[in-house]
Amino acid sequence: MEDLLKLLSTNELIAQIINFLILLLLLRIFLWKRVLTLLDRRKAKIADDLKKVEDSHAQAAKLQVEYEEKLAEIESEAHKKIQEAIAQGRQITEEMRKKAHEEAQTIINNAKSNIQHELEHAKEELKDKIVDLAISAAETVIEDRLTEEEDRRLVRDFLKRMDEVDDKR
Repeated sequence: MEDLLKLLSTNELIAQIINFLILLLLLRIFLWKRVLTLLDRRKAKIADDLKKVEDSHAQAAKLQVEYEEKLAEIESEAHKKIQEAIAQGRQITEEMRKKAHEEAQTIINNAKSNIQHELEHAKEELKDKIVDLAISAAETVIEDRLTEEEDRRLVRDFLKRMDEVDDKR
């Protein structure tokens, strides 16, 4: 380093220091404000970008919360609709079961009524046949003087006719 200092004279060294200070002064006057302005703008832009990023994150978090709330609301509403549909299905099933039971009861009652009517009609027909047979048998008895053997034959014929009437039923 001493060799380097020997090569430089004091006047040259002072001239370079003065030139450096002048250059520094000129840079400060002409460029320093521009550089600082440029740096301030850059700093402001970076701060603005960071703020935008933070705002975007905050907005995204807010949207996520809103989305989760909406999703929970939709799930709750869907669950409610499903429960309503199940209840309505059960109610319809119960109504159909009651209606089917009522219709079956009506059919049974109608059938019982028809059977009772047919039974009464059959009894009336049977009574009429018995009366006819009794009258016929009485006419036969009255017309002919019957012997014991003929009486038996008449009773057998009467019973045979009764069996035939029962067989037809």
